Amino acid sequence: MSKRTHTPGRTADVTTRRERGQVAIEYLGFIPLLLLVGLLAIQAGLAAYAANQAGTGARAGARMASMSTGDCDGQAAKDAMSGWTANRAEVYGPSSVDEVTCTVSVDVPDIIPGVHIWGPAERSSTMPRT
Repeated sequence: MSKRTHTPGRTADVTTRRERGQVAIEYLGFIPLLLLVGLLAIQAGLAAYAANQAGTGARAGARMASMSTGDCDGQAAKDAMSGWTANRAEVYGPSSVDEVTCTVSVDVPDIIPGVHIWGPAERSSTMPRT
């Protein structure tokens, strides 16, 4: 808030000494909220990427297993994924005579240590045997 003072020959807005830096203090109070929103956005991006990679691995594992008589091909699933997601992936799945199902579960890393927001990203794919 500013006071209007009247000086002969001059009219100006004069900010009182108490109000100097008010905007800076308000900004400093808002920074933690901005950082939290930014970290949550990064965490959501990591979770989405892990889910995408799990889907890619599940399709590749089911496709390879559908051309053989074995179960879900874990090595083919991990080979289709990027390095850090393949290292965090578990591959499993039941199979039958007619079809094979491959499920890949990727552990989503935490941005803030000790704060586990997301569980594992898990995707499945089922393909007929050829």
